[in-house]
Amino acid sequence: MNLNQRSAGVLLHITSLPGPHGMGDFGPAAFHFVDWLASAGQTIWQLLPTTPIGPGDSPYQGVSAFAGSQWMVALEPLVAKGWLAQPSLPAAGFDPLHVHYGDVLPWREQQLRAAAAGFAARASAADRQAFTQWCAEQQSWLDDYALFMAIRAPLGGQPWWEWQPELARREPAAIAQVRKDYAAELEFWCFVQWQFDLQSAELKRYANSKGVSIMGDLPIFVAHDSADCWSRPDLYWLDENFQTTVVAGVPPDDLGPQGQRWGNPLYRWDRMAAEDYAWWTARVRRALSQADVFRIDHFRGFAGYYEIPASSPDAKQGRWLPGPGRALFEAIEKALGSLPIVAEDLGFITEDVHALRLGCGFPGMKILQFGFGGDGQHEFLPQMWPRECVAYTGTHDNDTVRGWWDKASPRERAFAGAYLACGAHDVHWAMIRACCNSVANMAVFPMQDVLGLDSAHRMNVPGVLGGNWGWRFTWEMVSSESARVLGLISAASGRAPLALLNLPG
Repeated sequence: MNLNQRSAGVLLHITSLPGPHGMGDFGPAAFHFVDWLASAGQTIWQLLPTTPIGPGDSPYQGVSAFAGSQWMVALEPLVAKGWLAQPSLPAAGFDPLHVHYGDVLPWREQQLRAAAAGFAARASAADRQAFTQWCAEQQSWLDDYALFMAIRAPLGGQPWWEWQPELARREPAAIAQVRKDYAAELEFWCFVQWQFDLQSAELKRYANSKGVSIMGDLPIFVAHDSADCWSRPDLYWLDENFQTTVVAGVPPDDLGPQGQRWGNPLYRWDRMAAEDYAWWTARVRRALSQADVFRIDHFRGFAGYYEIPASSPDAKQGRWLPGPGRALFEAIEKALGSLPIVAEDLGFITEDVHALRLGCGFPGMKILQFGFGGDGQHEFLPQMWPRECVAYTGTHDNDTVRGWWDKASPRERAFAGAYLACGAHDVHWAMIRACCNSVANMAVFPMQDVLGLDSAHRMNVPGVLGGNWGWRFTWEMVSSESARVLGLISAASGRAPLALLNLPG
């Protein structure tokens, strides 16, 4: 994907797609959404992380930096293969507008286990050979992930540092016994990952065939309770009992007087450097196998990161320390070639962060919602943007545009209304138009903003546990007018084929 070409796209997570099975997945609705994007002249589909979800159902706190979310595996292809009977939905069905993870995930796991049993009993020789070959190709991360899940599942998700000491320490005899005792469980987790890879690759091929590029999302940190920490605890700041000594977060600011204590373990960058950043190279290679371009979350952490003592209940205590800087990306680029990366450079950004991003040649992010708190020189107003950026109306962490308008101060609303020449009824289109008409090479809009939805449809409220990450839409909410108007705006701004305008003559 050419990051310097004018383009436009939509931010929508896989789980938000319509479908009968409780949450969006790689099934028919995903392919239909690609068709919808193409009809609207959009060439980017931006996703949130597709790794397994963690506490609070967050895709940014997963149990693996390499595995895919088992909950995104579509059931229709498993039925078509003859490995799974047509699923019987719960009597009340599932909520089409929200993912209720507590109800959906056990039901989906039941279906996946039935499909794995069906594969074991009825798979063709060709499918068995394909599965074996895929497992061999992915062994570098798959083996540790499957072991982690096989041990963890029977223990009800108990954190790995609370396992039997010989398992927490990965003693060879204990691991060998797990392979023997949990052979079927290991096979299940490998099977599900195989299906994730097959289905995500098929969706990406289809999207690319329609001129749509997939933009992934890579969180900078991993969760403490993850296969990554368990398999390589030496790469993180952990004590002899595998507890974090320091954790990640950001300091207090105007938006949060306590700061944000994320709790992720911090990397031992010195040890990663000693291995020429092999772990990061493997992680980026995996990301590029699933997407055409990807966003790195909290990019500023590579220039300098905030270290909080693990004993601190909030982020008021902490210090800034230097990150790996350019050396990390030079090592990855040496191994993989040019890197199609978008840097999330929001928040407290210092000159060293700008220098790192520019030195790497990565576009940053501009959020139009942020632009109306000052004057006409505000850095988030379009006239101040560089070409090398991605323009957003908002992100998954922002309120929707309609929600923002409703909650904005009278001054902000008056400024936005004057700047955008809009009111409450069309502020979403006005912001989309402003992003498209800007010099930014790329422009991306949350699906909620394309549909003009209010705060009830917000994806995430940072710092609030519960109720997030569950938003879904139905096709009935997507009128033909939304695709038509989005296509007109994109075409008129040079981001989509001019033919969408149907100009006379």
